[in-house]
Amino acid sequence: MGGLQKKKYERGSATNYITRNRARKKLMLSLPDFRRLCILKGIYPHEPKHKKKVNKGSTAPRTFYLLKDIRFLLHEPIVSKFREYKIFVRRLKRAYGKTEWSAVERLKENKPAYKLDHIVKERYPTFIDALRDIDDALCMCFLFSTFARTGKCHVQTIQLCRRLTVEWMNYVIASRALRKVFLSIKGIYYQAEVMGQLITWLVPYQFSHDHPTDVDYRVMATFTELYTTLLGFVNFRLYQSLNLVYPPKLDSKAELELKEENEDDYAMNSESYFEKLSALSSSLARVVSTEEEEEAKLDQFPVEGEDMENMEAREKEQKLLETQKKIFEGLKFFINREVPRESLAFVIRCFGGQVSWDKSACIGSTYDVTDETITHQIVDRPNVDKQYMNRFYIQPQWVYDCVNAKILLPVEDYFLGVTLPPHLSPFVEEKEGDYVPPEKLKIMALQRGEKPAQQDDDEEEEDDEEEEEEEEEENEEEEDDEEEAEEKNLKKMEEQRSQGKSLQVKVTPGKVKVENPARLEQEEKAEEKRLAIMMMKKKEKYLYDKIMFGKKRKVREANKLAAKRKAHDDAEKAKKKKARK
Repeated sequence: MGGLQKKKYERGSATNYITRNRARKKLMLSLPDFRRLCILKGIYPHEPKHKKKVNKGSTAPRTFYLLKDIRFLLHEPIVSKFREYKIFVRRLKRAYGKTEWSAVERLKENKPAYKLDHIVKERYPTFIDALRDIDDALCMCFLFSTFARTGKCHVQTIQLCRRLTVEWMNYVIASRALRKVFLSIKGIYYQAEVMGQLITWLVPYQFSHDHPTDVDYRVMATFTELYTTLLGFVNFRLYQSLNLVYPPKLDSKAELELKEENEDDYAMNSESYFEKLSALSSSLARVVSTEEEEEAKLDQFPVEGEDMENMEAREKEQKLLETQKKIFEGLKFFINREVPRESLAFVIRCFGGQVSWDKSACIGSTYDVTDETITHQIVDRPNVDKQYMNRFYIQPQWVYDCVNAKILLPVEDYFLGVTLPPHLSPFVEEKEGDYVPPEKLKIMALQRGEKPAQQDDDEEEEDDEEEEEEEEEENEEEEDDEEEAEEKNLKKMEEQRSQGKSLQVKVTPGKVKVENPARLEQEEKAEEKRLAIMMMKKKEKYLYDKIMFGKKRKVREANKLAAKRKAHDDAEKAKKKKARK
Protein backbone atom coordinates (compact mmCIF):
# COMPACT_ATOMS: atom_id res chain seq x y z
CA MET A 1 0.00 0.00 0.00
CA GLY A 2 1.24 3.40 -0.88
CA GLY A 3 1.13 6.38 1.45
CA LEU A 4 2.10 10.00 1.56
CA GLN A 5 5.80 10.41 0.89
CA LYS A 6 7.65 11.84 3.89
CA LYS A 7 9.57 14.95 2.96
CA LYS A 8 12.82 15.94 4.57
CA TYR A 9 13.00 18.74 7.18
CA GLU A 10 9.19 19.11 7.51
CA ARG A 11 8.74 17.41 10.86
CA GLY A 12 10.62 16.81 14.08
CA SER A 13 13.36 19.09 15.38
CA ALA A 14 13.69 20.89 12.02
CA THR A 15 10.30 22.57 12.55
CA ASN A 16 10.97 23.60 16.17
CA TYR A 17 13.68 26.14 15.34
CA ILE A 18 13.93 29.26 13.22
CA THR A 19 16.99 31.18 12.06
CA ARG A 20 17.59 34.75 13.19
CA ASN A 21 17.09 36.26 9.72
CA ARG A 22 13.78 34.46 9.23
CA ALA A 23 12.67 35.57 12.72
CA ARG A 24 13.53 39.20 11.89
CA LYS A 25 11.56 39.06 8.65
CA LYS A 26 8.64 37.48 10.45
CA LEU A 27 8.58 40.33 12.98
CA MET A 28 9.51 42.97 10.37
CA LEU A 29 12.27 44.45 12.56
CA SER A 30 15.82 45.60 11.97
CA LEU A 31 18.67 43.66 13.66
CA PRO A 32 19.26 46.25 16.47
CA ASP A 33 15.50 46.37 17.25
CA PHE A 34 15.25 42.58 17.20
CA ARG A 35 18.19 42.35 19.58
CA ARG A 36 16.61 44.92 21.92
CA LEU A 37 13.29 43.08 21.89
CA CYS A 38 14.95 39.75 22.73
CA ILE A 39 16.90 41.31 25.63
CA LEU A 40 13.81 42.99 27.08
CA LYS A 41 11.66 39.86 26.80
CA GLY A 42 14.39 37.50 28.01
CA ILE A 43 14.57 35.38 24.84
CA TYR A 44 17.91 33.81 23.97
CA PRO A 45 19.27 31.74 21.04
CA HIS A 46 19.32 27.94 21.37
CA GLU A 47 21.80 25.38 20.12
CA PRO A 48 19.88 22.49 18.46
CA LYS A 49 20.87 18.94 19.32
CA HIS A 50 20.96 17.93 15.63
CA LYS A 51 22.22 21.11 14.02
CA LYS A 52 22.55 19.63 10.52
CA LYS A 53 18.91 18.48 10.49
CA VAL A 54 17.65 21.85 11.69
CA ASN A 55 19.88 23.64 9.16
CA LYS A 56 18.37 21.49 6.37
CA GLY A 57 21.56 19.59 5.64
CA SER A 58 23.83 22.64 5.67
CA THR A 59 26.78 23.01 8.07
CA ALA A 60 26.95 26.84 7.78
CA PRO A 61 27.10 28.62 11.16
CA ARG A 62 23.69 30.12 11.96
CA THR A 63 21.93 31.46 15.05
CA PHE A 64 18.71 29.60 15.93
CA TYR A 65 15.74 30.59 18.09
CA LEU A 66 12.83 28.46 19.24
CA LEU A 67 9.83 28.99 16.96
CA LYS A 68 7.42 29.19 19.92
CA ASP A 69 9.48 32.10 21.36
CA ILE A 70 9.22 34.06 18.10
CA ARG A 71 5.47 33.40 17.92
CA PHE A 72 5.27 34.70 21.49
CA LEU A 73 6.96 37.95 20.36
CA LEU A 74 4.42 38.54 17.56
CA HIS A 75 1.83 39.81 20.07
CA GLU A 76 4.20 42.13 21.98
CA PRO A 77 2.96 45.79 22.12
CA ILE A 78 6.54 47.12 22.05
CA VAL A 79 6.96 45.83 18.47
CA SER A 80 4.36 48.30 17.24
CA LYS A 81 6.12 51.07 19.23
CA PHE A 82 9.39 50.23 17.47
CA ARG A 83 7.64 50.59 14.11
CA GLU A 84 6.07 53.90 15.19
CA TYR A 85 9.51 55.16 16.22
CA LYS A 86 10.93 54.22 12.79
CA ILE A 87 8.13 56.23 11.12
CA PHE A 88 8.79 59.13 13.53
CA VAL A 89 12.51 59.22 12.59
CA ARG A 90 11.65 59.17 8.88
CA ARG A 91 9.17 62.05 9.23
CA LEU A 92 11.60 64.05 11.38
CA LYS A 93 14.35 63.70 8.75
CA ARG A 94 11.95 64.86 6.05
CA ALA A 95 10.86 67.88 8.11
CA TYR A 96 14.51 68.83 8.75
CA GLY A 97 15.28 68.46 5.04
CA LYS A 98 12.39 70.76 4.11
CA THR A 99 13.29 73.21 6.96
CA GLU A 100 9.74 72.98 8.33
CA TRP A 101 10.58 73.98 11.91
CA SER A 102 7.00 74.02 13.12
CA ALA A 103 6.59 70.41 11.91
CA VAL A 104 9.87 69.48 13.64
CA GLU A 105 8.65 70.86 16.97
CA ARG A 106 5.26 69.20 16.59
CA LEU A 107 6.89 65.82 15.85
CA LYS A 108 9.24 66.13 18.84
CA GLU A 109 6.32 66.85 21.15
CA ASN A 110 4.53 63.73 19.91
CA LYS A 111 7.60 61.46 20.04
CA PRO A 112 6.47 57.84 20.60
CA ALA A 113 7.48 56.37 23.99
CA TYR A 114 6.97 52.96 25.55
CA LYS A 115 6.95 51.55 29.08
CA LEU A 116 8.42 48.28 30.33
CA ASP A 117 6.08 47.84 33.33
CA HIS A 118 4.14 44.98 31.76
CA ILE A 119 7.38 43.15 30.86
CA VAL A 120 8.64 43.37 34.46
CA LYS A 121 5.31 41.99 35.75
CA GLU A 122 5.41 39.25 33.13
CA ARG A 123 9.02 38.15 33.82
CA TYR A 124 8.73 38.39 37.62
CA PRO A 125 5.27 37.19 38.73
CA THR A 126 6.10 37.52 42.47
CA PHE A 127 8.23 39.99 44.42
CA ILE A 128 10.58 37.24 45.63
CA ASP A 129 11.30 36.34 41.99
CA ALA A 130 12.34 39.95 41.37
CA LEU A 131 14.60 39.95 44.48
CA ARG A 132 16.31 36.73 43.36
CA ASP A 133 17.21 38.35 40.03
CA ILE A 134 18.13 41.79 41.37
CA ASP A 135 21.91 41.03 41.58
CA ASP A 136 22.58 41.75 37.90
CA ALA A 137 20.39 44.85 37.97
CA LEU A 138 22.34 46.30 40.91
CA CYS A 139 25.75 45.53 39.35
CA MET A 140 24.74 47.20 36.06
CA CYS A 141 23.17 50.26 37.72
CA PHE A 142 26.18 50.80 40.01
CA LEU A 143 28.47 50.53 36.96
CA PHE A 144 26.46 53.05 34.91
CA SER A 145 26.21 55.45 37.86
CA THR A 146 30.03 55.78 37.86
CA PHE A 147 30.28 56.60 34.13
CA ALA A 148 31.51 60.00 33.04
CA ARG A 149 28.99 62.14 31.12
CA THR A 150 30.41 61.44 27.70
CA GLY A 151 28.67 60.51 24.46
CA LYS A 152 28.84 56.77 25.21
CA CYS A 153 25.49 56.73 27.01
CA HIS A 154 22.70 59.19 27.79
CA VAL A 155 23.13 61.56 30.72
CA GLN A 156 19.55 60.81 31.83
CA THR A 157 20.41 57.10 32.15
CA ILE A 158 23.47 57.87 34.31
CA GLN A 159 21.42 60.17 36.57
CA LEU A 160 18.62 57.62 36.88
CA CYS A 161 21.08 54.83 37.80
CA ARG A 162 22.69 57.08 40.41
CA ARG A 163 19.31 57.94 41.97
CA LEU A 164 18.22 54.28 42.13
CA THR A 165 21.51 53.10 43.63
CA VAL A 166 21.38 55.82 46.32
CA GLU A 167 17.82 54.73 47.15
CA TRP A 168 18.98 51.10 47.42
CA MET A 169 21.90 51.99 49.74
CA ASN A 170 19.62 54.07 51.96
CA TYR A 171 17.22 51.11 52.23
CA VAL A 172 20.06 48.71 53.20
CA ILE A 173 21.18 51.22 55.88
CA ALA A 174 17.64 51.62 57.26
CA SER A 175 17.01 47.86 57.38
CA ARG A 176 20.54 46.96 58.63
CA ALA A 177 20.59 44.25 55.95
CA LEU A 178 24.32 44.24 55.09
CA ARG A 179 26.15 40.99 55.96
CA LYS A 180 29.51 40.78 54.12
CA VAL A 181 31.99 43.12 52.42
CA PHE A 182 35.07 42.23 50.39
CA LEU A 183 37.59 44.53 48.70
CA SER A 184 38.79 42.94 45.47
CA ILE A 185 40.72 44.08 42.40
CA LYS A 186 37.46 44.47 40.41
CA GLY A 187 35.69 46.55 43.04
CA ILE A 188 33.88 46.15 46.37
CA TYR A 189 31.61 43.14 46.82
CA TYR A 190 28.64 43.58 49.15
CA GLN A 191 26.16 40.96 50.36
CA ALA A 192 22.84 41.88 51.99
CA GLU A 193 19.97 39.76 53.26
CA VAL A 194 16.64 41.18 52.08
CA MET A 195 13.45 39.30 52.98
CA GLY A 196 15.39 36.06 53.43
CA GLN A 197 17.18 36.38 50.06
CA LEU A 198 20.97 36.83 49.90
CA ILE A 199 21.77 39.54 47.34
CA THR A 200 25.39 40.08 46.22
CA TRP A 201 26.47 42.99 44.05
CA LEU A 202 29.71 44.64 42.91
CA VAL A 203 30.47 48.36 43.14
CA PRO A 204 33.41 49.64 41.01
CA TYR A 205 36.01 51.94 42.54
CA GLN A 206 35.69 55.67 41.89
CA PHE A 207 38.32 55.96 39.14
CA SER A 208 38.15 57.75 35.81
CA HIS A 209 36.83 55.48 33.05
CA ASP A 210 38.75 54.61 29.92
CA HIS A 211 35.93 53.29 27.75
CA PRO A 212 37.04 50.11 25.92
CA THR A 213 36.42 50.04 22.18
CA ASP A 214 35.41 46.35 22.04
CA VAL A 215 32.30 46.82 24.25
CA ASP A 216 28.90 47.39 22.64
CA TYR A 217 27.34 50.05 24.87
CA ARG A 218 24.00 49.82 23.03
CA VAL A 219 23.49 46.25 24.31
CA MET A 220 24.46 47.33 27.84
CA ALA A 221 22.10 50.33 27.62
CA THR A 222 19.22 48.01 26.64
CA PHE A 223 19.86 45.81 29.69
CA THR A 224 20.08 48.95 31.85
CA GLU A 225 16.72 50.15 30.49
CA LEU A 226 15.08 46.98 31.83
CA TYR A 227 17.07 46.92 35.07
CA THR A 228 16.25 50.52 36.01
CA THR A 229 12.52 49.77 35.66
CA LEU A 230 12.90 46.61 37.77
CA LEU A 231 14.98 48.35 40.45
CA GLY A 232 12.45 51.21 40.64
CA PHE A 233 9.63 48.74 41.39
CA VAL A 234 11.75 46.85 43.94
CA ASN A 235 12.85 50.03 45.76
CA PHE A 236 9.25 51.26 46.00
CA ARG A 237 8.08 47.96 47.49
CA LEU A 238 10.99 47.74 49.94
CA TYR A 239 10.46 51.31 51.18
CA GLN A 240 6.77 50.53 51.74
CA SER A 241 7.71 47.44 53.77
CA LEU A 242 9.82 49.58 56.16
CA ASN A 243 7.20 52.36 56.39
CA LEU A 244 9.58 54.84 54.70
CA VAL A 245 8.54 57.73 52.46
CA TYR A 246 9.18 57.07 48.74
CA PRO A 247 10.83 58.89 46.95
CA PRO A 248 13.14 59.05 50.01
CA LYS A 249 13.21 62.20 52.09
CA LEU A 250 15.50 63.16 54.94
CA ASP A 251 14.19 63.09 58.48
CA SER A 252 13.02 66.58 59.54
CA LYS A 253 15.57 66.74 62.38
CA ALA A 254 18.46 65.72 60.10
CA GLU A 255 17.26 68.16 57.42
CA LEU A 256 17.38 71.09 59.87
CA GLU A 257 20.92 70.16 60.93
CA LEU A 258 22.13 69.98 57.32
CA LYS A 259 20.46 73.28 56.35
CA GLU A 260 23.06 75.18 58.33
CA GLU A 261 25.75 74.25 55.79
CA ASN A 262 26.74 76.50 52.91
CA GLU A 263 24.59 75.64 49.88
CA ASP A 264 25.54 78.52 47.57
CA ASP A 265 27.71 76.27 45.41
CA TYR A 266 24.70 74.29 44.13
CA ALA A 267 22.61 75.57 41.25
CA MET A 268 19.26 74.19 42.45
CA ASN A 269 17.76 73.10 45.74
CA SER A 270 16.87 69.72 44.20
CA GLU A 271 20.57 69.06 43.42
CA SER A 272 21.57 70.05 46.94
CA TYR A 273 18.87 67.80 48.43
CA PHE A 274 19.94 64.81 46.33
CA GLU A 275 23.57 65.31 47.36
CA LYS A 276 22.49 65.22 51.01
CA LEU A 277 20.61 61.98 50.37
CA SER A 278 23.59 60.43 48.58
CA ALA A 279 25.91 61.42 51.47
CA LEU A 280 24.31 58.53 53.48
CA SER A 281 24.97 60.32 56.78
CA SER A 282 21.37 61.01 57.89
CA SER A 283 18.28 58.93 58.61
CA LEU A 284 15.22 58.91 56.32
CA ALA A 285 11.70 60.20 56.96
CA ARG A 286 8.95 57.69 57.80
CA VAL A 287 5.27 57.68 56.95
CA VAL A 288 4.46 57.18 60.65
CA SER A 289 7.00 58.44 63.17
CA THR A 290 8.88 55.86 65.26
CA GLU A 291 7.32 57.15 68.47
CA GLU A 292 3.85 56.22 67.22
CA GLU A 293 4.90 52.78 66.01
CA GLU A 294 4.11 49.92 68.33
CA GLU A 295 7.07 47.76 69.18
CA ALA A 296 5.39 44.55 70.25
CA LYS A 297 7.50 41.42 70.60
CA LEU A 298 6.01 38.39 68.88
CA ASP A 299 5.84 35.05 70.65
CA GLN A 300 8.21 32.41 69.28
CA PHE A 301 6.67 29.08 68.28
CA PRO A 302 8.44 26.12 66.66
CA VAL A 303 7.87 25.59 62.95
CA GLU A 304 6.15 22.41 61.76
CA GLY A 305 8.48 19.42 62.11
CA GLU A 306 10.95 21.43 64.24
CA ASP A 307 11.89 20.24 67.73
CA MET A 308 12.88 22.45 70.66
CA GLU A 309 16.63 22.02 70.06
CA ASN A 310 16.38 23.35 66.51
CA MET A 311 14.20 26.21 67.72
CA GLU A 312 16.75 27.14 70.41
CA ALA A 313 19.56 27.00 67.82
CA ARG A 314 17.53 29.28 65.53
CA GLU A 315 16.93 31.74 68.39
CA LYS A 316 20.65 31.71 69.20
CA GLU A 317 21.50 32.53 65.56
CA GLN A 318 18.94 35.35 65.62
CA LYS A 319 20.53 36.83 68.74
CA LEU A 320 24.00 36.66 67.17
CA LEU A 321 22.62 38.40 64.08
CA GLU A 322 21.08 41.16 66.21
CA THR A 323 24.41 41.75 67.98
CA GLN A 324 26.23 41.81 64.63
CA LYS A 325 23.87 44.54 63.37
CA LYS A 326 24.98 46.77 66.28
CA ILE A 327 28.77 46.27 66.28
CA PHE A 328 29.43 49.98 65.56
CA GLU A 329 26.62 51.31 67.76
CA GLY A 330 27.85 54.05 70.10
CA LEU A 331 30.99 54.69 67.99
CA LYS A 332 31.66 57.96 66.15
CA PHE A 333 33.87 57.91 63.06
CA PHE A 334 35.59 60.71 61.21
CA ILE A 335 36.74 60.00 57.63
CA ASN A 336 39.78 61.75 56.21
CA ARG A 337 39.61 63.12 52.65
CA GLU A 338 42.03 60.51 51.17
CA VAL A 339 39.77 57.60 52.18
CA PRO A 340 36.90 56.20 49.97
CA ARG A 341 34.09 58.12 51.67
CA GLU A 342 30.92 56.59 50.22
CA SER A 343 31.87 52.96 50.83
CA LEU A 344 32.96 53.54 54.44
CA ALA A 345 29.96 55.75 55.26
CA PHE A 346 27.64 53.06 53.84
CA VAL A 347 29.24 50.22 55.85
CA ILE A 348 29.52 52.16 59.12
CA ARG A 349 25.90 53.38 58.96
CA CYS A 350 24.68 49.84 58.16
CA PHE A 351 25.99 48.67 61.54
CA GLY A 352 24.76 51.53 63.70
CA GLY A 353 27.77 53.87 63.74
CA GLN A 354 27.81 57.64 63.26
CA VAL A 355 30.02 59.05 60.52
CA SER A 356 31.18 62.44 59.30
CA TRP A 357 33.93 64.08 57.22
CA ASP A 358 35.40 67.46 56.37
CA LYS A 359 32.81 69.98 55.06
CA SER A 360 35.10 70.86 52.15
CA ALA A 361 35.25 67.20 51.00
CA CYS A 362 31.52 66.63 50.49
CA ILE A 363 28.13 67.96 51.52
CA GLY A 364 26.33 66.16 54.38
CA SER A 365 28.93 66.19 57.19
CA THR A 366 27.34 66.17 60.65
CA TYR A 367 30.28 67.11 62.94
CA ASP A 368 33.83 68.47 62.66
CA VAL A 369 37.21 66.84 63.28
CA THR A 370 37.51 68.84 66.53
CA ASP A 371 34.55 67.01 68.11
CA GLU A 372 35.86 65.38 71.31
CA THR A 373 33.31 62.52 71.19
CA ILE A 374 34.89 60.98 68.05
CA THR A 375 36.15 57.48 68.90
CA HIS A 376 37.82 56.46 65.61
CA GLN A 377 39.43 58.51 62.86
CA ILE A 378 39.99 56.63 59.58
CA VAL A 379 43.23 57.68 57.91
CA ASP A 380 45.13 56.28 54.92
CA ARG A 381 48.46 58.09 55.22
CA PRO A 382 51.67 57.31 57.18
CA ASN A 383 51.09 59.93 59.90
CA VAL A 384 48.84 62.82 60.94
CA ASP A 385 50.15 66.23 62.03
CA LYS A 386 47.65 66.94 64.79
CA GLN A 387 46.47 63.94 66.83
CA TYR A 388 43.89 63.80 69.63
CA MET A 389 44.49 61.57 72.63
CA ASN A 390 40.88 60.37 73.07
CA ARG A 391 40.50 58.59 69.69
CA PHE A 392 42.03 55.76 67.67
CA TYR A 393 43.72 56.53 64.34
CA ILE A 394 43.14 53.47 62.18
CA GLN A 395 43.42 52.35 58.55
CA PRO A 396 40.21 51.73 56.52
CA GLN A 397 40.63 47.93 56.41
CA TRP A 398 39.69 47.69 60.10
CA VAL A 399 36.07 48.61 59.34
CA TYR A 400 35.67 45.91 56.66
CA ASP A 401 37.45 43.22 58.71
CA CYS A 402 35.23 43.95 61.73
CA VAL A 403 32.11 43.51 59.58
CA ASN A 404 33.32 40.16 58.22
CA ALA A 405 34.51 38.92 61.65
CA LYS A 406 31.17 40.06 63.22
CA ILE A 407 33.07 41.50 66.20
CA LEU A 408 35.22 44.54 66.96
CA LEU A 409 38.80 43.44 66.23
CA PRO A 410 41.82 44.77 68.17
CA VAL A 411 42.90 48.12 66.72
CA GLU A 412 46.63 47.53 67.35
CA ASP A 413 47.05 45.67 64.04
CA TYR A 414 45.53 48.59 62.07
CA PHE A 415 47.37 51.63 63.45
CA LEU A 416 49.01 54.14 61.08
CA GLY A 417 52.15 52.84 59.40
CA VAL A 418 51.57 49.25 60.58
CA THR A 419 51.71 46.44 58.00
CA LEU A 420 48.10 45.31 57.68
CA PRO A 421 46.99 41.69 58.16
CA PRO A 422 45.68 39.96 55.01
CA HIS A 423 42.12 40.90 54.01
CA LEU A 424 40.37 37.50 54.02
CA SER A 425 37.36 36.86 51.81
CA PRO A 426 34.14 36.24 53.81
CA PHE A 427 32.69 34.32 50.84
CA VAL A 428 35.17 31.43 51.34
CA GLU A 429 33.93 28.83 53.83
CA GLU A 430 36.56 26.26 54.78
CA LYS A 431 35.39 22.67 55.07
CA GLU A 432 36.99 19.83 57.02
CA GLY A 433 40.47 19.11 55.68
CA ASP A 434 40.88 22.48 53.95
CA TYR A 435 43.79 24.79 54.66
CA VAL A 436 42.85 27.51 57.15
CA PRO A 437 45.18 30.56 57.33
CA PRO A 438 46.52 31.39 60.82
CA GLU A 439 44.82 34.83 60.65
CA LYS A 440 41.45 33.11 60.18
CA LEU A 441 42.19 30.82 63.17
CA LYS A 442 42.99 33.91 65.26
CA ILE A 443 39.67 35.55 64.29
CA MET A 444 37.79 32.31 65.07
CA ALA A 445 39.44 32.25 68.52
CA LEU A 446 38.35 35.87 69.12
CA GLN A 447 34.78 34.98 68.06
CA ARG A 448 34.73 32.16 70.63
CA GLY A 449 35.78 34.66 73.31
CA GLU A 450 39.35 33.36 73.66
CA LYS A 451 42.15 35.89 74.00
CA PRO A 452 45.19 34.75 71.99
CA ALA A 453 48.49 35.35 73.79
CA GLN A 454 49.76 38.78 72.78
CA GLN A 455 53.55 38.62 72.59
CA ASP A 456 55.98 40.63 70.57
CA ASP A 457 57.33 38.98 67.46
CA ASP A 458 60.88 39.55 68.68
CA GLU A 459 60.27 37.73 71.98
CA GLU A 460 58.59 34.83 70.18
CA GLU A 461 61.51 34.52 67.78
CA GLU A 462 64.05 34.62 70.61
CA ASP A 463 62.12 31.93 72.52
CA ASP A 464 61.96 29.77 69.39
CA GLU A 465 65.68 30.16 68.81
CA GLU A 466 66.51 29.30 72.44
CA GLU A 467 64.26 26.22 72.38
CA GLU A 468 65.82 25.03 69.13
CA GLU A 469 69.35 25.48 70.54
CA GLU A 470 68.46 23.63 73.78
CA GLU A 471 66.90 20.73 71.83
CA GLU A 472 69.96 20.47 69.59
CA GLU A 473 72.31 20.43 72.63
CA GLU A 474 70.21 17.75 74.41
CA ASN A 475 70.13 15.57 71.28
CA GLU A 476 73.92 15.88 70.86
CA GLU A 477 74.53 14.96 74.53
CA GLU A 478 72.23 11.90 74.31
CA GLU A 479 73.94 10.72 71.13
CA ASP A 480 77.41 11.13 72.75
CA ASP A 481 76.36 9.14 75.87
CA GLU A 482 74.97 6.28 73.76
CA GLU A 483 78.14 6.11 71.64
CA GLU A 484 80.39 6.03 74.78
CA ALA A 485 78.34 3.18 76.35
CA GLU A 486 78.54 1.11 73.13
CA GLU A 487 82.32 1.64 72.87
CA LYS A 488 82.84 0.47 76.51
CA ASN A 489 80.79 -2.73 75.92
CA LEU A 490 82.74 -3.53 72.75
CA LYS A 491 86.11 -3.03 74.55
CA LYS A 492 85.08 -5.39 77.39
CA MET A 493 83.98 -8.10 74.94
CA GLU A 494 87.28 -7.81 72.97
CA GLU A 495 89.35 -8.10 76.20
CA GLN A 496 87.44 -11.24 77.29
CA ARG A 497 87.96 -12.87 73.87
CA SER A 498 91.71 -12.06 73.88
CA GLN A 499 92.08 -13.67 77.34
CA GLY A 500 90.19 -16.77 76.16
CA LYS A 501 87.37 -16.36 78.63
CA SER A 502 83.88 -17.50 77.74
CA LEU A 503 81.34 -14.76 77.42
CA GLN A 504 78.69 -14.61 80.14
CA VAL A 505 75.31 -15.76 78.98
CA LYS A 506 72.37 -14.56 81.06
CA VAL A 507 68.74 -15.62 80.90
CA THR A 508 66.56 -12.70 81.80
CA PRO A 509 62.85 -13.06 82.62
CA GLY A 510 60.52 -12.05 79.80
CA LYS A 511 58.26 -9.02 80.03
CA VAL A 512 54.56 -9.07 79.18
CA LYS A 513 53.90 -6.85 76.17
CA VAL A 514 50.92 -4.60 76.95
CA GLU A 515 48.60 -4.47 73.97
CA ASN A 516 46.92 -1.18 73.14
CA PRO A 517 43.13 -1.87 72.71
CA ALA A 518 42.58 1.35 70.73
CA ARG A 519 45.33 0.38 68.30
CA LEU A 520 43.92 -3.13 67.93
CA GLU A 521 40.46 -1.75 67.21
CA GLN A 522 41.93 0.62 64.63
CA GLU A 523 43.75 -2.24 62.90
CA GLU A 524 40.56 -4.34 62.82
CA LYS A 525 38.62 -1.48 61.24
CA ALA A 526 41.35 -0.95 58.65
CA GLU A 527 41.29 -4.66 57.77
CA GLU A 528 37.48 -4.64 57.48
CA LYS A 529 37.66 -1.60 55.20
CA ARG A 530 40.30 -3.28 53.01
CA LEU A 531 38.16 -6.42 52.66
CA ALA A 532 35.05 -4.34 51.88
CA ILE A 533 36.95 -2.54 49.10
CA MET A 534 38.07 -5.90 47.69
CA MET A 535 34.44 -7.13 47.57
CA MET A 536 33.18 -4.07 45.69
CA LYS A 537 31.70 -4.33 42.19
CA LYS A 538 33.64 -2.83 39.31
CA LYS A 539 31.40 0.27 38.95
CA GLU A 540 31.36 0.89 42.71
CA LYS A 541 35.15 0.46 42.89
CA TYR A 542 35.59 2.99 40.05
CA LEU A 543 33.35 5.51 41.85
CA TYR A 544 35.13 4.88 45.17
CA ASP A 545 38.54 5.45 43.54
CA LYS A 546 37.27 8.74 42.06
CA ILE A 547 36.06 9.92 45.49
CA MET A 548 39.34 8.95 47.18
CA PHE A 549 41.34 10.63 44.41
CA GLY A 550 39.40 13.85 45.00
CA LYS A 551 39.99 13.67 48.77
CA LYS A 552 43.72 13.02 48.31
CA ARG A 553 43.99 15.90 45.87
CA LYS A 554 42.30 18.18 48.44
CA VAL A 555 44.79 17.07 51.11
CA ARG A 556 47.70 17.65 48.71
CA GLU A 557 46.46 21.18 47.95
CA ALA A 558 46.06 21.95 51.67
CA ASN A 559 49.59 20.64 52.40
CA LYS A 560 50.97 22.67 49.50
CA LEU A 561 49.37 25.88 50.84
CA ALA A 562 50.64 25.11 54.36
CA ALA A 563 54.18 24.58 53.00
CA LYS A 564 53.97 27.87 51.06
CA ARG A 565 52.87 29.70 54.20
CA LYS A 566 55.71 28.14 56.23
CA ALA A 567 58.26 29.15 53.59
CA HIS A 568 56.85 32.72 53.60
CA ASP A 569 56.99 32.93 57.41
CA ASP A 570 60.57 31.59 57.46
CA ALA A 571 61.61 34.18 54.85
CA GLU A 572 60.02 36.97 56.93
CA LYS A 573 61.83 35.76 60.08
CA ALA A 574 65.14 35.69 58.20
CA LYS A 575 64.56 39.26 57.00
CA LYS A 576 63.85 40.45 60.55
CA LYS A 577 67.01 38.73 61.84
CA LYS A 578 69.09 40.47 59.17
CA ALA A 579 67.50 43.82 60.01
CA ARG A 580 68.30 43.31 63.72
CA LYS A 581 71.94 42.54 63.00
